[in-house]
Amino acid sequence: MPGEGRSGVAAWAENGRGRMPGRTRTLLGAAGTTRAAYEALRRRPPGGSARWQRTNHAGRTVDLHAGLATAAGTALAAATAPRLPARTRTAAALAVLAAGACGAYDDAAGAGDLRRGFRAHLSALRTGEITSGTVKLFGIGAAGLTAGALLRNRPADALLAGVVIAGSAHLVNLLDVRPGRAAGAVLALGAPGLLRGGAAGPLSAAPVGAAAAVLADDLGERTMIGDAGAHALGAAIGLAIVAGNGRTGLAAHAAALIAAAAAGDRISRAAAAL
Repeated sequence: MPGEGRSGVAAWAENGRGRMPGRTRTLLGAAGTTRAAYEALRRRPPGGSARWQRTNHAGRTVDLHAGLATAAGTALAAATAPRLPARTRTAAALAVLAAGACGAYDDAAGAGDLRRGFRAHLSALRTGEITSGTVKLFGIGAAGLTAGALLRNRPADALLAGVVIAGSAHLVNLLDVRPGRAAGAVLALGAPGLLRGGAAGPLSAAPVGAAAAVLADDLGERTMIGDAGAHALGAAIGLAIVAGNGRTGLAAHAAALIAAAAAGDRISRAAAAL
């Protein structure tokens, strides 16, 4: 009956006002901001087009604009998501922007450096050389731990949260070996979080919306998200994981991410083979 239909819609809207609509606004906001930033960077790349061009695995010239765009879109959407506590907003902005900035630095300064993985960069550090990868490693680690302390009061929980945020940033970057691999992984990892209550929902929506906004261009080999985008999106996924789990869940995710970091080369090869 018409009356029942109206009441059902009204009930859905009233019950979902703090849930799905909020997540939807965050997802659409992230997608819209990311797309706008991407198009703006394509029209007027800072410092000229050549500065942002790279050669991908297939020898094609692509730009890095999607990385900066996804970092900005994710950070803004997460920091302005409805009904999040101030500490959560601060943690989201800090973790995503720091991860994106460290990744962007590595994109620029480490473009010709063939060294990959923690061992290679830490070995260089022992000889007194500070590589861009080392800056990224410690910068994202410090940002993750700081964000973890904002999200959790107990030291053990804060440490686990920091490991999850930094480890998630690293994991998504490990998958960024072929067009669409990292962005697709963000969609797969973030989608279940859209169904969760509390802060996990909007914190999942931000990276999902941002990744979706550039996925077609990434797959079409017109752009790449690079370290800037991969680390920023991964950090946001980590924030959503932290928001949706207690100590046991955090410990399980931290252990899995540490294992993934140890098997980084194998994970990257597997992603490239897909």
